Amino acid sequence: MLIRLGYDIALSFLAPAPVTALLSVHPSRYADLREPDVVTTTPVVPIEQFFDLFGNRMSRFVAPAGEIRLQGRTLIEDTGLPDAVHWGAREIPVERLPPETLRYLLGSRYCEVELLSPIAAELFGHVAPGWARVQAICDWVHTRVSYSFGQSSPTRTALDVFTGRAGVCRDFQHLAITFCRAMHIPARYAAGYLGDIGVPAAPIPMDFSAWFEVYLEDRWWTFDARHNTPRQGRVLMATGLDAADAALTTTYGAATLTHFEVVSDEVPAGAHPFA
Repeated sequence: MLIRLGYDIALSFLAPAPVTALLSVHPSRYADLREPDVVTTTPVVPIEQFFDLFGNRMSRFVAPAGEIRLQGRTLIEDTGLPDAVHWGAREIPVERLPPETLRYLLGSRYCEVELLSPIAAELFGHVAPGWARVQAICDWVHTRVSYSFGQSSPTRTALDVFTGRAGVCRDFQHLAITFCRAMHIPARYAAGYLGDIGVPAAPIPMDFSAWFEVYLEDRWWTFDARHNTPRQGRVLMATGLDAADAALTTTYGAATLTHFEVVSDEVPAGAHPFA
């Protein structure tokens, strides 16, 4: 399966300001790219690229006063398979976890592990450890939290989602991540493309999406508390402790979003992939 990816984002600034952006496909998918994955700006400004602490490919530039447009377009090959499921995947005791996973057991900006640990133990302590426990967490969040764009905010934390029972995709994932960490399962936030591939088209404009990953058995596995079903065509862009580490754009100065468009479409069989 070939997937056409792209974005067109415009920001308006009153004064020049630094910007960081996580708009590139994650290095773990480089081998699948069939076209260059390049961040461009209008007007053209120098862009520095580097890898952040989590291994994400980050772009940094200084936006001039006025409007700047961020654009990218690439083509990626995907297996077309839905997210992998392994009901036998086991939890690893903390003392045997790989050292690099331990940070994903701790509280973070949007995931108050300490505050929600007693609730997590009450809700999920009786569930068999491993895949079944993570799936029970996803089931709980999916059924008890309502998707509502108007109920979210940039400061909304997992505890806020638990008490308010509403939010957007990142809010679902923050609550599920927090419950997993409270049960000593490493969990990290993930962001990227998730188009309407293999499912009915959503009645809202395409956006970037959030999901999360947990460490079970000997690897990271994809879970999604919002959709709560294996999906096709996920393309990872960034991971981190929570949304603060995987923000697709961060502006160090006042900015207004003036245009936002995202594309993640399967290329129809027989169509010219480079059109």
